Amino acid sequence: ARRRDIPVQFLEQLFAVLRRAGVLRSQRGVKGGYSFARDPREITVLEIVELLDGAFGADAEGVFADAAAAARAVLERTTVADVIEREAREAGAPMYYI
Repeated sequence: ARRRDIPVQFLEQLFAVLRRAGVLRSQRGVKGGYSFARDPREITVLEIVELLDGAFGADAEGVFADAAAAARAVLERTTVADVIEREAREAGAPMYYI
């Protein structure tokens, strides 16, 4: 929450939805927190988006429907593990400015 500047209460609401859907599991207590209930390689970004926000691009028409379909394809083939790997790679990569 701190790193992304997201209010903790809002994040808790999102995590509750994902927990009820079986994507996350929670543990109470001193060593409590959240972890994935399934392998992150099996959870698509599209699944997360649709659990939190409903059917992606469902109301789009015309060129926007085409754009939504293209974005949907990317989200469907991208897993949570892919996002984790990419962020780790980008965090370790030095930035060069000209």
